[in-house]
Amino acid sequence: MTDAGKAGDLLAQIPKGEQKGLPPVHLWNPDFCGDIDMRIARDGTWYYLGTPIGRKPMVKLFSTIIRRDGDDYFLVTPVEKVGITVDDAPFVAVTLEVEGEGEQQVLRFTTQVDDQVEAGAEHPLRIELDPQTEEPAPYVHVRSNLEALIHRNVFYQLVDLAVPREIDGATWLGVWSAGEFFPIGPQP
Repeated sequence: MTDAGKAGDLLAQIPKGEQKGLPPVHLWNPDFCGDIDMRIARDGTWYYLGTPIGRKPMVKLFSTIIRRDGDDYFLVTPVEKVGITVDDAPFVAVTLEVEGEGEQQVLRFTTQVDDQVEAGAEHPLRIELDPQTEEPAPYVHVRSNLEALIHRNVFYQLVDLAVPREIDGATWLGVWSAGEFFPIGPQP
């Protein structure tokens, strides 16, 4: 079967139903059917056969059946599991809403596929530094073991919200959300 046929078959296998929410991909364990030519770029654009998928509803639907096993990403249905390529993270946090301030502040992120997550104990923020350039790559946990790369403009908003806090004898800049403090970096 061609890759084009595989993508169409995947869509047809996603269970339809009245219930809201995400499909239980963590419960599905179909046989691995190979890799398909689908890639999620670092900027959150989904590609199929080297061409951007221009239909947002289709991208949103595919985003509901993505699963990460170890370092590999798959699209999973009850009867099929296919490998895809993810350049960095499968989601990108493209907007930030801030409610309240100080330790009571709540940070709500929206991804490129309209998932919303509230940073906190269940959805922590983390910053990874490039060892060569020391450029930060910020992430927020979305679901299971899937993260969203926080878009640069949104990260600048976080930096503007940063406050100092002492951690293990050093002063760090970070942000509060849902009662949790998330360090961004050491205070200069």
